[in-house]
Amino acid sequence: MHTNNGKIVKVSGPLVVAVGLPGIKMYEVVRAGKPGLIGEVIELHDEKVSIQVYEDTSGIGPGEPVVPMGEPLSVELGPGLLTSIYDGIQRPLDVIRSIAGDYIIRGINVPGIDHKKKWEFSATAKKGDMVEGGDIIGEVQETTTIKHKIMVPQGIKGRITAIKDAQFTVEDTICEIEDEKGSHKVKMLQKWPVRQHRPFKQKYPATEPLVTGTRVIDTFFPIAKGGTGCIPGPFGSGKTVVLHQLAKWSDADIIVYVGCGERGNEMTDVLMEFPELKDPKTGEALLKRTVLIANTSNMPVAAREASVYTGITIGEYFRDMGYKVALMADSTSRWAEALREMSGRLEEMPGEEGYPAYLATRIAGFYERTGLVECTGSKTRRGSLTAIGAVSPPGGDLSDPVVQCTLRMVKVFWSLEATLAYQRHFPAISWLRSYSLYLKNVKEWLDENMEKDFIDNRNKAIRILQEEESLQEIVRLVGIEALSFKDRLTLDTAKSIREDFLHQHAFDPKDTYTPLKVQYRMLRVICLLHELCMDALNKGLKYESISGLKVKEKIARMKFIAVKEESSFDEIEAEINSAIQAVYKSVVT
Repeated sequence: MHTNNGKIVKVSGPLVVAVGLPGIKMYEVVRAGKPGLIGEVIELHDEKVSIQVYEDTSGIGPGEPVVPMGEPLSVELGPGLLTSIYDGIQRPLDVIRSIAGDYIIRGINVPGIDHKKKWEFSATAKKGDMVEGGDIIGEVQETTTIKHKIMVPQGIKGRITAIKDAQFTVEDTICEIEDEKGSHKVKMLQKWPVRQHRPFKQKYPATEPLVTGTRVIDTFFPIAKGGTGCIPGPFGSGKTVVLHQLAKWSDADIIVYVGCGERGNEMTDVLMEFPELKDPKTGEALLKRTVLIANTSNMPVAAREASVYTGITIGEYFRDMGYKVALMADSTSRWAEALREMSGRLEEMPGEEGYPAYLATRIAGFYERTGLVECTGSKTRRGSLTAIGAVSPPGGDLSDPVVQCTLRMVKVFWSLEATLAYQRHFPAISWLRSYSLYLKNVKEWLDENMEKDFIDNRNKAIRILQEEESLQEIVRLVGIEALSFKDRLTLDTAKSIREDFLHQHAFDPKDTYTPLKVQYRMLRVICLLHELCMDALNKGLKYESISGLKVKEKIARMKFIAVKEESSFDEIEAEINSAIQAVYKSVVT
């Protein structure tokens, strides 16, 4: 740590300029002003040091001290992360509330993890074992659903000289490792700089879909575990609800939810809902595999930038244990706005729409930290980190720089449309504008774990919806009577796909989550009816004879069929076949 402190010469909102700090480095953490506000060095210019402060700077002024801390902005990693609710710089909000009440006191210094709580450590390595950075040496049952795996810190490689099962705090020595440099005392607590990605051995193509239970995503535009996706859309189109759904129901082992600059009431909904929600896999509370980072729109703007890095670093840590991690960032537009504000205060040359010229680099750096990787260590294990970011362009304009920079980096684009939201069609993901570049990647997994015609049915449904779009133009011009029977059947089927399959009620206990196998059966039923009816029309039957089939009522209700009632789909398919046969017989007689 530096011996001499600097002093403030200028305060401009969250930007503080100081002098008298020789030898200070970029991204080093400082304490600014008499309250000791947490800040980070973001520019060095001759003697002047520019610092972005993560707390409200009102009341501090020139002449007040700046104390360098001698380390970059880092997060604490270890048992106690899960179920925690942090602010943007990993201060636990529940602990702050118990100390200071409902409002965060400026300059408060609280560790990210409880240093006094004792955890039951079970060693999986033994004395005499050779280990290296990333190797798992023990476990802690952090929650009833997740085992926290204790890893050797990076940079250490040697032989274990002492390790035992016992109750430890995160600061106690749990293991001693001897190498040529001497003896290293290993603790459960690790620190990692948030702007530095955690190492891995190799990155692999993402080939397994992240099953979310949302039909338009899983069947039409899937995202792979270790992949990247974005959800742009205008105000009120349902970005936050979609992210909530993904956080609640996706089949990742660990969820990291970053509320970055969003409204406080939306974050409150998350905090109120998650303790009540049950994990569909374990029956336990979803919060037991979740880390929440809350940096709402009324919190200091500079902390928005830190919050996304805090979240992705925690995600990488759990990935290194071999877990499948999913990170939701809501919203990266607010993060970009924070970059723009800080860039403006630094008097940097503005880029498009005032955003800094390095906007694309920062967004790319964030999404590039995802992936399916082989973790470090002497034993082979894989972990994945998936990142999904909401983007809030002004007025829903997809030409916004943040949207365009994000689209160049991610492989899944779920386009939310205001027109669908106004029609009360949720999730309001456009089936005509959205895309997924993971379809080829996950096809092999789907062929092995689902039926072979899963992708075929998906492609048929997309084609029918595209045909509907062009037919609607004709209907608006000259009326539906001008259409052929086959075209009218296409419109009927497209309506069924939209209303009976794509439309999904997030707050209905039966409709909120649909397993992948049930999604396949639902779409197969719709495609089967369409094919049989089209075949009937080709054989000369009239449209009226097939337009009023009673089985359509059951198709409209099939989204409420439970997983255990899969035989109901067999009954519907049998009824479709018998209904079409009955139509043929009635025509013959």
